[in-house]
Amino acid sequence: MHWINGPIYYKGFYHLFYQYNTKSAVWGNIVWAHSVSRDLVNWKALEHAIYPSKWFDIKGTWSGSITIVPGKGPVILYTGINQNETQLQNYAIPADPSDPYLRKWIKPDDNPIVTPDYTMNGSAFRDPTTAWFSKDGHWRTLVGSKRKDRGIAYIYRSRDFKNWVKAKHPVHSKASTGMWECPDFFPVSLTDFQNGLDLDSIGPNTKHVLKVSLDLTRYEYYTLGKYDHKKDRYVPDGNSPDGWDGLRFDYGNFYASKTFFDYKKNRRILWGWANESDTVEDDMSKGWAGVQVIPRTVILDTNKKQLVFWPVEEIESLRGNYIRMNNLNIKPGQRLEVKGITPAQADVEVTFNVGSLEKAERFDPSFTFKPLDLCKIKGSNVTGGVGPFGLIALATPDMEEYTPVFFRVFKDTSTNKPKVLMCSDARPSSLKQDRGPLPKDKMYKPPFAGFVDVDLSGGRISLRSLIDHSVIESFGALGKTVITSRVYPVKAVKGNAHLYVFNNGTQNVNVESLNAWSMARPLLMNNGAL
Repeated sequence: MHWINGPIYYKGFYHLFYQYNTKSAVWGNIVWAHSVSRDLVNWKALEHAIYPSKWFDIKGTWSGSITIVPGKGPVILYTGINQNETQLQNYAIPADPSDPYLRKWIKPDDNPIVTPDYTMNGSAFRDPTTAWFSKDGHWRTLVGSKRKDRGIAYIYRSRDFKNWVKAKHPVHSKASTGMWECPDFFPVSLTDFQNGLDLDSIGPNTKHVLKVSLDLTRYEYYTLGKYDHKKDRYVPDGNSPDGWDGLRFDYGNFYASKTFFDYKKNRRILWGWANESDTVEDDMSKGWAGVQVIPRTVILDTNKKQLVFWPVEEIESLRGNYIRMNNLNIKPGQRLEVKGITPAQADVEVTFNVGSLEKAERFDPSFTFKPLDLCKIKGSNVTGGVGPFGLIALATPDMEEYTPVFFRVFKDTSTNKPKVLMCSDARPSSLKQDRGPLPKDKMYKPPFAGFVDVDLSGGRISLRSLIDHSVIESFGALGKTVITSRVYPVKAVKGNAHLYVFNNGTQNVNVESLNAWSMARPLLMNNGAL
């Protein structure tokens, strides 16, 4: 299984370290696996970086991060589990920092470098973040934790990257959110909406992002706010919901993500893990579970209220056969097939124009933070006013299997403004049923949904979907809302898969432009040089 640990760019290579079970497609026996790439697309698997071997990690080498420390090179910070099941923070260093592949790692005997004190929960204390260096001469890192049902991010300081001291107060905490796994903490620019920032960027022209993975919900949430580096306290903006109703990097199958600053191209890149929707039995049968999604760039939206995400430009190198469709009116109840590409493995970019919003359905204010409820009630086949409209991916012609990704426009009566819902609905995605005494489908096939903060004054809204057999990554309104779905069709596979644009509203929707490409397979090399 693959969870994120620490991605970095070092000496001409992108390095991805990830949690990996060497013996089975279920959790357990976790090591830090390691792959490298020159372009974020084609990857070479190397030997494992670290694995349980010392008293301070004998029961697990869990998630963490990597920091490039001047004079030392890359340093891994990771959570180890000792014989007593206490979670400890440790470090590892490369045997040869001059090796661009970073093949060999050493775990010094002066570990652990951080242990939970008597006030803390030693069984919920993990996942140190990438550290940053401050003008006061201290390195800082965050560690996720909880106290009863309160999620916590502790902050630690060090001058030498070995001796770490906990700050007087947590950098932030929130009641009723449970364990904060895989925290991520980084700045974004308030003036430059094209490039990313390194972690040491602090000042009046920056905001900070605090992302946490909530163990209770298995979703991730983030806030935007201000970080007081003198007090080591983070305060979310008043309009940035904190907790289960907060913003998300991705509203679908997406967890345990990690960002890093790519100084090669001056951008912040997000890696995320797409967990399975398949059954455990089928995971065991196929021998793998969990995949990394396409890396995404991260910037602050120009409205300064949320982040936006977009697939890294390198993925376009896999584009092959190309088709274009322009100025197509899709009538109510109509679907049009997109031909000329390989629908099971494609990159599709489409711009819709909905025209008038007069027929938009009334939006019930009680649904303000519950887009998933709306998607469950008003699926792709439930006729609306403006929508539902969008793409139908991985479909059979008779619609026995299909995965719709779509928008539906409401009118918020309290503001008299449009409210746009985006859904990716896996419920009709597969006929697959569990192999057992009863033919009962045990697959996890949920709808996923989020609202899209988009200006519809011109009637336009865009959708990009990356379709790759069992994964559909969809980006609404140029990355304002992103949804990843795991799906497992049994009929709509390979050459039998079809792709459509559709409209189930009561008024026409215009496809101003649709660009679609067949996508080639990247190179995954276990031997040979990149």
